[in-house]
Amino acid sequence: MTVRPEANMETLAREFGMSAEEYALSVEIMGRTPNVTELGIFSVMWSEHCSYKSSKKWLRKLPTTAPWVVCGPGENAGVIDIGDGMVAIFKMESHNHPSFIEPYQGAATGVGGILRDVFTMGARPIANLNALRFGDPKHPKTRQLVSGVVAGIGGYGNCVGVPTVGGECTFHPRFNGNILVNAMTVGLARKDKVFYARAAGIGNPVVYVGSKTGRDGIHGATMASAVFGAEVEAKRPTVQVGDPFTEKLLIEACLELMATDAIVAIQDMGAAGLTSSSFEMAGKGGLGIEIDLDKVPQRETGMSPYEIMLSESQERMLMVLKQGREGEAERIFKKWELDFAVVGTLTDTGRLVLKHKGQVAADMPVAPLSEQMPEYARPWVPSPPRPMVDASTVPAPDDIAAALRTLISCPDIASKRWIYEQYDHMVMADTLQRPGGDAAVVRIHGSDRGLALVTDCTPRYCDADPKMGGAQAVAETWRNITAVGAKPLAVTDCMNFGNPERPEIMGQFAGCIEGMAEACKALDFPVVSGNVSLYNDTGAVGVQPTPAIGGVGILDNLRVMQTIAIKAAGNALLLIGETKGHLGASLYLREVAQREDGAPPPVDLTAERRNGDFVRDTIRTGRPLATHDCSDGGLLIAVAEMAMAGGIGAALTIPASTVPLHAFLFGEDQARYVLEVPEADVAGILARAKAEDVPAAKIGTTGGAALTVNGAWAISVGDLKVANEAWLPAYMAGKA
Repeated sequence: MTVRPEANMETLAREFGMSAEEYALSVEIMGRTPNVTELGIFSVMWSEHCSYKSSKKWLRKLPTTAPWVVCGPGENAGVIDIGDGMVAIFKMESHNHPSFIEPYQGAATGVGGILRDVFTMGARPIANLNALRFGDPKHPKTRQLVSGVVAGIGGYGNCVGVPTVGGECTFHPRFNGNILVNAMTVGLARKDKVFYARAAGIGNPVVYVGSKTGRDGIHGATMASAVFGAEVEAKRPTVQVGDPFTEKLLIEACLELMATDAIVAIQDMGAAGLTSSSFEMAGKGGLGIEIDLDKVPQRETGMSPYEIMLSESQERMLMVLKQGREGEAERIFKKWELDFAVVGTLTDTGRLVLKHKGQVAADMPVAPLSEQMPEYARPWVPSPPRPMVDASTVPAPDDIAAALRTLISCPDIASKRWIYEQYDHMVMADTLQRPGGDAAVVRIHGSDRGLALVTDCTPRYCDADPKMGGAQAVAETWRNITAVGAKPLAVTDCMNFGNPERPEIMGQFAGCIEGMAEACKALDFPVVSGNVSLYNDTGAVGVQPTPAIGGVGILDNLRVMQTIAIKAAGNALLLIGETKGHLGASLYLREVAQREDGAPPPVDLTAERRNGDFVRDTIRTGRPLATHDCSDGGLLIAVAEMAMAGGIGAALTIPASTVPLHAFLFGEDQARYVLEVPEADVAGILARAKAEDVPAAKIGTTGGAALTVNGAWAISVGDLKVANEAWLPAYMAGKA
C-alpha cells in the first residue's frame, strides 16, 4: 500500500480500515493527530485480525483451564502437561485471504507462521496438520487453488523438516470466493523450559534476528480483516514471501540459544510484524521500548518507518536478552547465517519510541493502545432452525451398492492421497500413524508414548445449526482421538466466518461458540489457543461457518494404538452407539438425494462421553483389532473405509429396526464407533456395554473380498477402493 504524503489523516485512516470512531479514539489517546507511522500502527493493532474486537466477548465463554493446562490463550500457543516433565505446545491459525490471492505463498507462509508460534515458546516442532476448504470443483478457479495451496504447504513443510501428519479437505460452492487454509503445528518442550513474550528488565537489549525486512506483506493484517471485492488481484503485494530453509536455520538457532539462560522474552514477528511483536512484549511486561529503525536489517533501500514497522516479511523474531549476553547470542545466530542486530532497549516510560535517521518517527503509549483497544458487541440474530428430516420421506436407493459407490467417490469422502503424498509425513521417523486414519499418532521421541493429533469440523452442520455444529466439531475431534486409543487433552481452534457486521454472521459465530463451550466442558477438553478469521466474504456471499478444531491427546501405551484397517477374516464387527437414522444435512442427502436441507444430527454430549470412555477402556484391554468412528456418510462408509484400508471385506447383518435401512446405513448419528474384535471377545464386550448402559450390537463379520448388507448388494472392496482413490487425481488432471 503506497501512502500519499499529502493524504489527510482521517481519510488515510479510512483507507487503513479504521472507523471514524476508532480514528477519533486514536487522536484522543495520542493527544494530537497521529502521524502516518503512528496511524499505521493503530490500524494494524486494532484490525480484526490482531485485536479480535468483534469476537473477544464471545471467546471468553470457552473453557480454558484444566489441571493439565500450563498456559491457555493469550500467548503465542497453548501449553499442556503430558507427563514425564514434558509439555505439548500447539496452535492453529488461518491464512485464508493470502492463500486465495496467491495460493502457493499464502499457504507456505501460513505454515511458516504457525511453526514460529510454537518454537518461539521453546518447543521443537514435531508435526504439522492442516484443514482446507475449497469451492465447487466445477468452479474455474478451484483446481488452480488446490494445486497452489497443496504445493505451498508441502514446499514449506517438507523443506523445513517437520512432518505433515494429518488434516482434512472438503469442497462446497460457498467457498468459491474465499477458500480456507488453516495450519496447525504441535511441538514438544521440557516443562521447565517454556518461553513467554513478557518483557522484563529496564535497560535490557531488544534484539532482531532472522531474515531482513522487506516491503512484502505491508498491511497484511488489515487485508485479512476486509471483505473481498473485485480488486482481489490488487491485494497481491500484501501477501508475504516465505523461505523454509531460513526458517529451519531460525528454529535451530533459537533452540540453541534457548538452551542457555540468555533470553528474557521472545516473540515471533507474525501479523503486523515488528509492530505487534514490540507492542506485545512491552505491553505484557508493563514497560516501554525504544527502537532505532536504522539498525533493523533491511533488504530494500529507502524504507520508511511506516514500511519497516508494518512489513510482514517472514522468518523474523524479536527477543529481549539479559544485559551482557548479546555477544553470545550473536555468535549463535551468525553461525546459523542469520541476521542479528541489537535494535533497541527496554525503558520505564511505558511508551514505544521509534527513531529513524536521528529523528523521532513515532512516540506512542503502549498500555492505552491495548487497554483501550476497541471491543464491539456486534448485533446478532440466531440462525433460524431447520426442521428435522424424516428419513422415511427420503427416497431409498434402488441399489445400496450404487449409493455407496456414489458416496465413496464424492469430493468430500474421496481419498485425499493425491494431497498427502505431496507432504513428507515420515521425516523425524516418529510418525506412527499417517494421514488417512482417524487421527495421526506421533511418538514422543525415545519413549513408548505418543501424541494423537487431528483437525475436524463439518461446515454443513454449522450452517444448518451453528450451536449443534460447534458442539459436533469438538465431539468429533474428541472421538477421533479416542478411536486411536488416546486420551483427549485439549484443543486449539480456528474460527472461520464471514462479515461480523452482518447480524446473521454474528449469530452463527455466537451459536458455534455456545456449542463448542458446552462440548468442551462436557468432555473435559479445554481450548488453550486459537485464531479468529472473519470477513471471509466475497461481496455478500460468506463462507459456511467453519469453527475448525485441532485436538491433541496422549497415548500412554503405543502397543494398544488402534488403526482403522480390518486385520483378518472371521472377526466380529461391533457398533457402539445408538442409530436413529439422521439424514438431515448429511452427505447422503446431498450427494444421492440431491438435497441440502434439514437439521444436522443432534449431539448428545452425555452419550459422547459415555460411549467414548467405554471405547477407550476397551482399547486399553487390547481386545479391539481395529477401531473407527462413524462420521461423514454414516455406518456403511465407516465399514467401507475399514475394509479398503485392510483389503478385507465384511458381511453386515443389520438388526431389525424401525429405522429405514438406507437411513441406518447412511445416517450420520453421532457418538458411534465400529470395532473389529475376535469372536471370542464379543460376549464379554457386549455384557460390559450393557452393564455401563452403552448401546452396542454385533453388526457383521469380516472376510471375503466384498461388502454385503443382509446377504445382498455385494460390492467388491477392490472396486470401492478404485472409486475412492480415482476422483481427486482425475480432477487435478482435468479429467473429472
